[in-house]
Amino acid sequence: MPQLTITRRNLPHWFTEGATYYVTFRVKAGSLNEDEIRLILDHIRSGDQRFYQLMAACIMPDHVHVILAPNADLSLSDVMRGIKGVTARKINSLRRTLGALWQDESWDRILRGEEELMEKLNYMLMNPVKAGIAEDPWSYHGWFLNI
Repeated sequence: MPQLTITRRNLPHWFTEGATYYVTFRVKAGSLNEDEIRLILDHIRSGDQRFYQLMAACIMPDHVHVILAPNADLSLSDVMRGIKGVTARKINSLRRTLGALWQDESWDRILRGEEELMEKLNYMLMNPVKAGIAEDPWSYHGWFLNI
């Protein structure tokens, strides 16, 4: 049975090998435009299979939701450091700026079954509609479903 590790900074983080995680991280200040949202989504999709198994992603103007399972040789913190670090560099290059793009810490949760997975997927799907930035969630440019 995989060992559960719990760490804490400002938020608690639970890790266990083979787990699927729901992760949310926020922009430090301001918001992302459509091109930046597409860039982030493309980067997250490019890591599927190489670093993690990606189930879904929803990139909003001020935050990101992903559901993924890190590959056996990587921790969730390794995966998130890669996603946030690379996308910050790419967005800063696009904007011709320097500095942190993302808040330092992400919120994460181990998904504990199909019911919880479906709840999180539905929340992610409807997030752009609820925010008033899309009428049809399936055609939102920041949505990706891989199951």
